[in-house]
Amino acid sequence: MTSAGASDARDRDTQGRARNARPRDGLGRPLPYGTEGVPRQPEGVVRAPEETVAEAQTLLDAGRPFHAHEVFEDAWKSGPEEERALWRGLAQLAVGLTHAARGNAVGGARLLRRGAGALVEWETERGEDRPYGIDLGGLVRWAEGLAGRLEGGHGPVDAGEAAPRLGP
Repeated sequence: MTSAGASDARDRDTQGRARNARPRDGLGRPLPYGTEGVPRQPEGVVRAPEETVAEAQTLLDAGRPFHAHEVFEDAWKSGPEEERALWRGLAQLAVGLTHAARGNAVGGARLLRRGAGALVEWETERGEDRPYGIDLGGLVRWAEGLAGRLEGGHGPVDAGEAAPRLGP
């Protein structure tokens, strides 16, 4: 098969970007084609910040941190420049929890600490500790605590039970 034929067989949109149509489980792991996975989060959705927080919290509570990360990623990519670090830090926390639930303690702890650091940096630079009702200090404590548990050999975790509260 030629390279052009190989690329034609891939699942791409009209701009040539991968569609990632393969079914996935609740933690975002790919499943075999033809298997029923959990519904995917639509990508590129522009939401109000409060909608982002509410939708992400619902997904975290349901044990679907991978999908919550996609919601935060939409806010990170579509929101104002001055908020991108906030949403990116929240996405990193969600991915850290995803790795922790998948049994990847090293990657989970690393992303949790990176996300916590991003939130501390954002809060320090902006002087704002509760943007959109998000409890940044509480999230940093949660992330550092979970990272410590993972580094101490306690894992994998149940994503729904270990999920943080984003706000009150």
